[in-house]
Amino acid sequence: MKAVIQRVTSASVSVNNEIVSSIGRGLCVLVGISRDDTQKDVEYIARKIVNLKLFSNDEARWKKSVKDENLEILCVSQFTLYSILKGNKLDFHCAMAPDESKSFYEGFLSHLKSIYAADLVKDGAFGEYMQVQIQNDGPVTIELDSQPTKKNDE
Repeated sequence: MKAVIQRVTSASVSVNNEIVSSIGRGLCVLVGISRDDTQKDVEYIARKIVNLKLFSNDEARWKKSVKDENLEILCVSQFTLYSILKGNKLDFHCAMAPDESKSFYEGFLSHLKSIYAADLVKDGAFGEYMQVQIQNDGPVTIELDSQPTKKNDE
């Protein structure tokens, strides 16, 4: 799994010009699922999202997590995180197939809610053409990969 985590002052997801989900201060997480991901990858990425020290306290930067601050998380499925270039064309063979990835993504959301707070974890619209509005705070953007040594085109 891959996650692009952005610290935000606000974020929202719209489909057909209607907001389907939004958060205030917290994290917007773009989530990519590879064809080889397992529950172990879910647990690693979820644990990191909740516990990464991306927020400041009165004394110093990078001291508080989203969990410490009781902030919101907006997750957006993004299969393009597992694209590779073949010339100038995108190839998505490393991404999990759509029929499998929806239930896998839903399992990821359930796990994230179970280790954090269900009411603070929001979601986009899986498989839909979405517009994502992100007000990046900092800016702070972190990339996570649950299998960093695995090459994208293996």
